[in-house]
Amino acid sequence: MTEQHEEHERHAQGFERGTDGPKVIVAGVDGSDSSMRAAAYAAGLARRQGALLAMVYVQPVMTAGAALGAPVAETTDEIAEDLVQQIREATERLKGIFEVRWEFHTFRGDPYNGLVTASDRLKADAVVVGASEQAGHRIIGSVAIRLVKAGRWPVTVVP
Repeated sequence: MTEQHEEHERHAQGFERGTDGPKVIVAGVDGSDSSMRAAAYAAGLARRQGALLAMVYVQPVMTAGAALGAPVAETTDEIAEDLVQQIREATERLKGIFEVRWEFHTFRGDPYNGLVTASDRLKADAVVVGASEQAGHRIIGSVAIRLVKAGRWPVTVVP
């Protein structure tokens, strides 16, 4: 078999995720400045690659004890609605300048497991997240570090 024929055989067997540039880029958003910068960075990647930008907000699930004091579910729903509104306004402002195909998804859970679930379900080729703004994450590890260690997707961390 010639080298060209072997190359053709590999292509004929189907698309290998991540080798032809990302087709689905997942961006984790939570309303923080770093997550919004990550979404903007991911939008640029999606535009240049002709990929779908999937923005994912993971709604925290509170324990029964923590939920007694406040209407937590309503609060996280409001955050999700506010994020969608911010994203829509940003895409309207850029319409005609940059065209990006995008979707917004919400998942429930802790940020790490929520992003893993989202990335699996959406068949992500790449994941973009903001750097953690919480001091405690330097000790126990941020979501970004855990995603990198999972080794399942290329992960970009935006400061």
